[in-house]
Amino acid sequence: MELRQRKQNRLQGYNYGRPGYYFITVCAGQRAELFGEIGSPGVGRDDPGAPFVRLSSYGEIVEKYICSIQASYENVCVDKYVIMPNHIHLIIKIGALRNGAPRSSRPTELIPRMIGAMKRFSNQEAGFDMWQTSYHDHIIRNEADYRRIWEYIDTNPAKWREDCYYEDGAE
Repeated sequence: MELRQRKQNRLQGYNYGRPGYYFITVCAGQRAELFGEIGSPGVGRDDPGAPFVRLSSYGEIVEKYICSIQASYENVCVDKYVIMPNHIHLIIKIGALRNGAPRSSRPTELIPRMIGAMKRFSNQEAGFDMWQTSYHDHIIRNEADYRRIWEYIDTNPAKWREDCYYEDGAE
């Protein structure tokens, strides 16, 4: 019996440690709705007319580790993110290091290492494996691409039922 080979998600030969913006999507295992639920628009929110994600305890764990990324990696910041019921989207900005100093590991491993650590530590705190094995990435190449992705992340809760990760009847 021949084993099925996994599709390679990373762009071959690309340096994922070079300065720039990256759009990352990570899904829960089996696309289980572990991280929260879409809440109805309500009073007392920044935008009372917009749906929002009400995080579960697992979603709060994930948020904790997303927020720890920029404290853990020099010149890296999570520019925008959303935690959806069964996946997360992030825009990660990697800046140049001061004085051209080399990164502590191979630069091509920076994003895979960050996402791996976020998944590993959140799994440990949750007590089980919450994530699919891999993740999707997109190298943001220009301002128009950045704005389109930022808007997509910003409106993702309002468009949950139209999302490719939404499964009818799962809510």
